[in-house]
Amino acid sequence: MRRPLVLTGGPAAGKTTTGRRLAEGRPRAAFVDVDDVRQFVVAGAEPLWGGEEGVAQHRLAALNGCLLARSLVRHRFDVVVADVLTPQTARDYRSELPDCLLVHLVVPFAEAQRRAAMRHRWLTDEEFRELHRTDANWPPEVDHSLEVGELSFEEQLAVVEEVWTASDRSADSDDR
Repeated sequence: MRRPLVLTGGPAAGKTTTGRRLAEGRPRAAFVDVDDVRQFVVAGAEPLWGGEEGVAQHRLAALNGCLLARSLVRHRFDVVVADVLTPQTARDYRSELPDCLLVHLVVPFAEAQRRAAMRHRWLTDEEFRELHRTDANWPPEVDHSLEVGELSFEEQLAVVEEVWTASDRSADSDDR
């Protein structure tokens, strides 16, 4: 089994697409998109930038994503999680999902806009800008930060796969 992989980054960085594809390429794996967990709140939902309540809901979704991921790990699934991390939720992942690997996908705003134009957007232009700005100005402490803006999807996938594989090799050598 691999250590849990948590992908973070601004909108259109490729967290969901990369994470899902990585999980699909494993013999026994699960993909947890914490945006889906956030959708459990059907009344009174607030975005991250929605004041104290938005920050609290963002953290609650991350903690619930950790619970789900931990259960899957316990049942011997490789797990990939996609979430927009803040400094607090990065600490939560470290605490609640021991041994996870945090990887930040960095994409310049213009490239993020180009990528977003090729898919359905759930965010308004203002929300998209705000999340991208937040990611750039409020980066969480991560294990790896990867500049992926100039990479094709296949190259991005290969780079993230290599970082994940290398982290497993180094963890194996640390255990010896």
